[in-house]
Amino acid sequence: MNIDFKDDEILFLEGETGLVGIVKVAYENKMLFIATPDNDEIVQFLEKDDLIAVSAFNKDKRAIRSLAYLTREEDSPIVILDKNHPSTKRLSIVLSVGDSVNLNCNITPGTHPEQNVLCSCDSLSGLLIEKTASGVKLNKEGIKYSIEKF
Repeated sequence: MNIDFKDDEILFLEGETGLVGIVKVAYENKMLFIATPDNDEIVQFLEKDDLIAVSAFNKDKRAIRSLAYLTREEDSPIVILDKNHPSTKRLSIVLSVGDSVNLNCNITPGTHPEQNVLCSCDSLSGLLIEKTASGVKLNKEGIKYSIEKF
């Protein structure tokens, strides 16, 4: 399933108990900084058509837009928590940035420095989202979605 959208738009994929918002990076040679639990910093170089995917378990579109904006426009770093960190139980929104994203409901939110996996609700788990020049390609058909101005 292919879905096209522009750099100034946000794609929302709707699950039964969660929502994933996707925007394009929209800038060439963008750098993303990832702070890890080991006090390391990973620098990821991004392309204009790479994806910023934000998963919200409370279906809050405003929160999704805010986190996507902070990451894309304000260069906010991504903080990765240790799997045993108590805050992982309180996260209601998490993100992943890269050329593809695997949604998975069986991981601990906020603990994956690899940016190709993202915690999601059960009904979106198993969905592979891959960038295309004009939007995204999904590995499943029939996903409920909407596109809005970002």
